[in-house]
Amino acid sequence: MYAIVEIAGHQFKVEKDQKVFVNRLSTEEGKKVTFDNVLLIGEGSNVTLGAPAIDGAQVSAKVLKHLKGDKVIVFKKKRRKGYRVKNGHRQALTEIVIEGITASGAKKAAPKKETKKAEATADDTQDLSKKTVAELKEMAKAKGIEGISSMKKADLIAALS
Repeated sequence: MYAIVEIAGHQFKVEKDQKVFVNRLSTEEGKKVTFDNVLLIGEGSNVTLGAPAIDGAQVSAKVLKHLKGDKVIVFKKKRRKGYRVKNGHRQALTEIVIEGITASGAKKAAPKKETKKAEATADDTQDLSKKTVAELKEMAKAKGIEGISSMKKADLIAALS
């Protein structure tokens, strides 16, 4: 079983018991950490793809140590101008070992549709935000709201909802 997971802004293909070097995490050495942003899970020929992430899927890992990466030299030069600049750095890294991949939410596609139905009631405020200020003022006038001439769009939406 493998997974593609986003860790510290980068995407990694990970498997169980694999050691991975990622950008420095704020977790202490020896502590466990879980990553919820799982983009893909593959098990044999069965591949589950998230849109963009898989709900309920997690990758658990243990922080082994914090270290610095190899030195990277940055050399800039402009020919015939006498311009040469040498600079470099060592990237701060964290070594983690993947302890497990949980795909418990991989088969829960139906609840996503239910949440969209629940959001339909909240769409009324989104519909108001799509309207122009003139249309909102007409609606407020029809409802009998006073002081609409000095209200901004956000105030009109708040008064109507």
